[in-house]
Order: sequence, then structure tokens, then C-alpha cells
Amino acid sequence: MTNQIRLLPTVLVNRIAAGEVVERPASAVKELVENALDAGAGRIEIALREGGQSLIVVSDDGGGMDAASLVLAVDRHCTSKLPADDLGAIATLGFRGEALPSIGAVARLTLTSRVPGSPSAWSLTVEGGAKGEPMPAAHPPGTRVEVRDLFYATPARLKFMKTARAERDQALDAVKRLAMAHPAVSFLVSDDERVLLRLNAAPSSDRLEERLARLASVLGRDFADNALAIDAERAGLRLTGFAGLPTLNRPTSREQYLFVNGRPVRDKLLHGAVRGAYQDFLAGDRHPMVALFVDLPGAEVDVNVHPAKAEVRFRDPALVRGLIVSALKHALAAAGHRASTSVGTATIEALRPGSFPHFGQGGARPPFPAGLAERTAPYYGPSGQAIATRLDLGTPALAPPGAEAEPALEQFPLGAARAQLHATYIVAQTADGIVIVDQHAAHERLVYERMKQALAEGGPKRQILLLPEVVELDPALAEAVALQTGELARLGLVIEAFGPGAVIVREIPALLAGADIAGLVRDLAEEIAELGAGFSLAERLESVCGTLACHGSVRAGRRLNPAEMNALLRQMEATPHSGQCNHGRPTHVELKLADIERLFGRR
Repeated sequence: MTNQIRLLPTVLVNRIAAGEVVERPASAVKELVENALDAGAGRIEIALREGGQSLIVVSDDGGGMDAASLVLAVDRHCTSKLPADDLGAIATLGFRGEALPSIGAVARLTLTSRVPGSPSAWSLTVEGGAKGEPMPAAHPPGTRVEVRDLFYATPARLKFMKTARAERDQALDAVKRLAMAHPAVSFLVSDDERVLLRLNAAPSSDRLEERLARLASVLGRDFADNALAIDAERAGLRLTGFAGLPTLNRPTSREQYLFVNGRPVRDKLLHGAVRGAYQDFLAGDRHPMVALFVDLPGAEVDVNVHPAKAEVRFRDPALVRGLIVSALKHALAAAGHRASTSVGTATIEALRPGSFPHFGQGGARPPFPAGLAERTAPYYGPSGQAIATRLDLGTPALAPPGAEAEPALEQFPLGAARAQLHATYIVAQTADGIVIVDQHAAHERLVYERMKQALAEGGPKRQILLLPEVVELDPALAEAVALQTGELARLGLVIEAFGPGAVIVREIPALLAGADIAGLVRDLAEEIAELGAGFSLAERLESVCGTLACHGSVRAGRRLNPAEMNALLRQMEATPHSGQCNHGRPTHVELKLADIERLFGRR
């Protein structure tokens, strides 16, 4: 016989709700801090013990509650945050009316609160879902929520908890995300009486400055120093925040902080928009650092689609995605050749004494080679081998007619070329330091940007090969390429099938003159085959352009004369996104003279 449908006991209903809302200590911390923010708190303190498993205390100086409000606060579906009962007009962080009763159903909960101006405070306890009576208490204006022995009433949940440290880190992350969205509020987080996070309020008349100050406190100076300001608006939708330069990237998307109407979210649409904006600049396994804030009318977004409010649903997702992609691309284009300062900082750290053996630790410094004048003295690496001989740039004939004098070249952002090391790296002198350029990575970006511009203008110019080149391929790869000949022609690459296991190349983009055609076609064939039969080059045009650009760029190992090196530097300065190659690696490293002087103990 089928069991009959029955009404579950209230305590059991609350415990089920706790499973949806309070998954771990971090969930409880998030809900309680959101309540404090909604209460208008200017200061919030969070104390944890054993990562929050044995104790969570959240204290604030917000509006507080009287005795009657305390009683309602721990009942399900009671809230002060929907005055018009309109779920389409949610303007607060907490609204579901489930957090406090859910926590009280699985823990020992004590609420102590006082309304500003009230003569006394009130306290109420809930243990395993059993609610007590409000009692007078001593407490300053605001609210203190104490959660002891989380999940003691549902011990089966305890075995799914991680270590105290892991739970603590999750709780700390939840607070950091909320703190980023509320820079005018101060936060203090401690665990077992040790301060983990202290953030002072950052009031400012400038909203972006205030936010950047808070982000610098949470994410560090590296992010603040290498972040691009974002402020864009379209059709009532506003996007603000900061986006890191492509060279400031991470192996995961964990450090992408996204907010909707002040609410931290982990939303696939938003993460996808960020990836789309950066796809020109980063390899597939690297992710940019961003902190972006989307603000829009409450009727345009549903924040009630997830128990933990981690996901949202937009009425017009295309509008949101389009604004994020265009705003980020615009900011990245405006950054020009700028690269992350963390690259230079890492270089300085790597060169500090102790980072590699001194000559005295592994043998004496090699003797000066006989017969070499001092002006052409070779530079020596840490292991003693000669690295490069200084280029003599003193002959005016080496510079193109009409070229500016060298002191003037040093005033350019990337300076004047002084040497080429290992036929791969250009060393340039600026007015206040030096720049080291990876010639292949830099030229790859230049070719890529020119190819994209040519495509936008109707397609790149082609160069007919005097002798068409036959490229032998695996029959399956040859067939995959043959199916894409029409779209490859749009890119300036004219290819035809040539038997069961080969293709013939008749024309190439003029930008790729001198490239390894066979290697290029093989790489394209592998890429096309990997993406499958349903693949359209139009869908992955930028990726294919990147492959073409890689083959058309100046290779490492090619020697350049001073005029060629300076021409490359000037092109980099005039080309958007030239601070990083197509894979997100830096194209150059800048070292300030002051840093170099400190390296040698001059400062």
C-alpha cells in the first residue's frame, strides 16, 4: 500500500530548509552578515571558533529589534524586507525569511538586540528548533547573533564538514565578497581570538575610488595597481568595477568577483561574458582577475532562483552580456601596450641576491676573454656563460633617414633599443629604467591586431604563391580542412583538396609572407579537426587568427638591426593590447631604475 501524503512536523521542515540555506558554517556567516548589512550596520564583527563549527558570533551596530520582532525573526517566512509583498522588487540582500529559523533548527542560537534609543535590549534562544521566550538583556544598540554547535541537531551533517581551517577559509571568503560590495562598512573577522581580516570603512566622495581602496585591502596592491576602471551604462543597466590587465591572470576563475545589485553571485552568464571579453588575450586555461558590479532595476532580475541566492536570472541576458563584453574590451583597448607591473616585480624578486648562486659559490667568475675591447664586453649569466655582446649603436647610418635622436627615443614609453639578447629579447632604455621585450610575442600581437582590422575591413590582402605548396596531411585532417576552404579564403588562405591525404595552398595572407606554410596548415588542420564537424570558423575566428599570427610573426632566433628593433617598439606603443601576446603572456617587462639601484644596494 502506498504511503499517504502527510504534513511534516515543523521542526523537520526547518531542518530540510537548513539543508538548502545552511550548508556549512560559511553559509550561516553569509546569511547573518547579509542581515547586518540590511539592518544598516556601519560596523560588523565576526568571531569564529574551530572554523565556525563550534561557534559563530556576528555583531553589528545596525537598527536592532525589539522583543516582538525577535519572536517573529525566528519563525519561517517572516521578514521585514518585503513591505509590498512583491518578490519582483527585492532591494535587500536577505529576503527569504528562512535563515534564522533554519540555523536555529540545527544549532543553539541566541539573538540579543537593542533598538537605538530603546532603554534595554532583549535576548531570545532557539535550540534544535525549540524557541524560548524573549528576556531583558544588556547590549548596546544593534544586534548580536550567537550560533553554537552548528549541526548538533543533525549529527549526520557533521561528517560532511571539512577541516576547521578549510571551513574557516570558506567563511572568510564569504565575508570578503560582501565587504567588496560595501566599502563604507568596516569589518573585523577573528578565529580563536586571532584576527584574520580587518577592513576599515573607506568613505569617499568618489564611488570608484572608495571601491578601489576596499578592493586593494582585500585583493592586495597588485590588483589595485594593475586594474582598469570600468564604468558603463546602457538601457538602465550600469556596470562598474575594476578589471585586471590580461597579464595579471590566474589558473582558475576563483578570483573573479561578480555582484548584482550588491549581492555576490557565481553566475554562468556573467563568468561567460568575462571569458568572452578576454578571449583575445588569454590562453584557455588562464583566467583574469575582475571585480564587477552590475546594478539594474529589481524588476529586471530574479534573485530568488537559488536557495543560497548565488545565481540570478536576468530578464534580458543579452543586454547584460553585451554590456560586460563591450565595456571590458573598451577598457582593455584603452590600456594599449600596458602590462602588469607584477611582471616587473617578479623579475626584480628573481634577481635579488640569494635567488641564484653567486660566482663565488659555484666557482670563480670566468676570466675576461682576451682580445675584446671593454666597450664590447660580454654580459655573463649566473652560471658564467656569455649571454650577449653589446650592440654598437653609435653609427648614425644604422638609423633610418629622418629618425629622431636617441635621447628623444628614450622619452617614448618603451624607450630606445640598445641590444638584442639570444636573438630573442630586445633590451631598450627608457628615461627612468629599462624594458625587455620578447620579440616573437610582441610581433605576434601586432600581426594579430592587423589581421583582425583587415577582416573588419573586408578581408586581408592576399599574396599569390609563385609555386603553390602541397602539404601532406593525415587523410582525416585533409578532409576536415577541405570542408573549411570557403571560410579559410575569407582569412586570405586559399586552399584546395589535393588527393586523399594532401591539400594545395595557392594564396596566403600578405601579412604572412615568409611564414612556414606547411607548419601553418598542419596547425590549422589539427585545430579544425579537434573542434569537430559542426565547427564553423566564423565561431572561432579569433582563435584561428591567433594561429595565423603566430606563424606570421618574427621568430625567436632572428637577429634584428637597431632600426628594426626601434620600429617594433614604436608599433607596440601604437597598437592596442600589445602588452600581452595572444595567450596572455607579457610581451615586455619594465624595470625602473630605482628598483635596479635597490637591487645593487645603491638605495
